[in-house]
Amino acid sequence: MKLLRVGPVGAERPALLDQEGILRDLSGLVADVDGALLADDSALSRVRAAAEAGSLPVLDPEGLRIGAPLGRMGKIVGIGLNYFGHAAEIGAEPPAEPILFLKAADTVVGPDDTVLIPRGSVKTDWEAELGVVIGSTARYLESAEEGLAHVAGYVLVNDVSEREFQIERGGTWDKGKNCETFTPVGPWLATADEVPDPQALGVRLWVNGELRQDGTTADQIFPVGEVVHYLSRFMTLHPGDVVITGTPGGVAMGRPEPKPYLRAGDVVELEIDGLGRQRQEFKDA
Repeated sequence: MKLLRVGPVGAERPALLDQEGILRDLSGLVADVDGALLADDSALSRVRAAAEAGSLPVLDPEGLRIGAPLGRMGKIVGIGLNYFGHAAEIGAEPPAEPILFLKAADTVVGPDDTVLIPRGSVKTDWEAELGVVIGSTARYLESAEEGLAHVAGYVLVNDVSEREFQIERGGTWDKGKNCETFTPVGPWLATADEVPDPQALGVRLWVNGELRQDGTTADQIFPVGEVVHYLSRFMTLHPGDVVITGTPGGVAMGRPEPKPYLRAGDVVELEIDGLGRQRQEFKDA
């Protein structure tokens, strides 16, 4: 299933995109698309049955904002330098173990919402990423197979990053990852059955119409199942937590000087196979 949340900021309601591409209202069946829903097999079965029966009300998408597809999001755990191509373009050795950072849930915006360039920023960068949504509590898992079994679904994420804040200002990466609006998510959450192989997805991003990233999740150093397994040894993952799994080569930081960092007025578009497409205009904060 493709699950969405639509409507004004703070007043989104649950929706579903059916097999014919028709937007359907879920608000009469579930309260929200969130961790509680993803952890409730009976509720998901009811949604699936209603979708297959074609009984859900149709929504007119004209002028309807698409919000982030997951409400009441928990932890957002980032995996740094998780593509061989990205590590190579910035001259870094592939890490021996996953590099972790955290993003705050209040950085999340919808897939087509405006993204704000922080005041004083000179190195705001893009990162198209596969987001993994946890559907059942993951604690001290024993294998990558167990890791995959705890995944409820997948989302498209732009892990917007300010490289000067992240790398040159001391401390952790978090200060370059947590500026407001820095985590566009969506348009939809594809349940795990819609993505039979998360290591076989094309990842693409354009800036002002120019293709900048054109990669595949097959290039990940640590695949999805292994990442979830690894994280469960250091923290408990709960339904509604999201893991963003790194970006392929093609970011501004990896380009020759002068590096084409984002400026007000730039438009970024990105997509992952089966997970839809985003479009953001960047403006000054």
